[in-house]
Amino acid sequence: MFNAIDPSPFRERDLDPQAEEFITAWAKEASPGATFGLAVYLDRPAGLANEPAELREAIHEFFRQRAGLERRRLRDLFRRGRTSLTIGVCALGVSVAGGNLAGSFLSNHVAQVLKESFLIGGWVAMWRPMEIFLYDWWPIRAEATLADRLSVMPVRISYTQDGRAEAWQRDWPARPLTQERFAANG
Repeated sequence: MFNAIDPSPFRERDLDPQAEEFITAWAKEASPGATFGLAVYLDRPAGLANEPAELREAIHEFFRQRAGLERRRLRDLFRRGRTSLTIGVCALGVSVAGGNLAGSFLSNHVAQVLKESFLIGGWVAMWRPMEIFLYDWWPIRAEATLADRLSVMPVRISYTQDGRAEAWQRDWPARPLTQERFAANG
């Protein structure tokens, strides 16, 4: 369920990308007011007594970090939007002034074409800031909200009773991985 190559301590590990995609896709399909819960089924008997709490905390921490990451993306997008808006407003101002200046020196028909061309160019410079502030931020905010909801969902583990009793040692980081265990689990 967790990314095996992530060297972080268990509670700070990333979920496996496929597990994350499954959970988030499932949550996106649910109605906005739905209450989430995650049931993990393990094909082995219970291992450590604190497994359910450790798993719950690890999953909650993963989605808390995802929510924070999405909020940072949103802040970065708004910062880029403000910079783009400043540049766009300046470009629009220069374009309008340039069009008016060209209109005062040239003949009527040519002046009108240049004035309109400068105006169109100025509004094209406003395209990206408008796109950011009108459209681009909504999906990022939705991802952060979804991660917030997933970071507090109840998580439970269900075990089967017919597995080997020591099977938990292969899939749970209860003790450091020694060279012998690494070779055996390899």
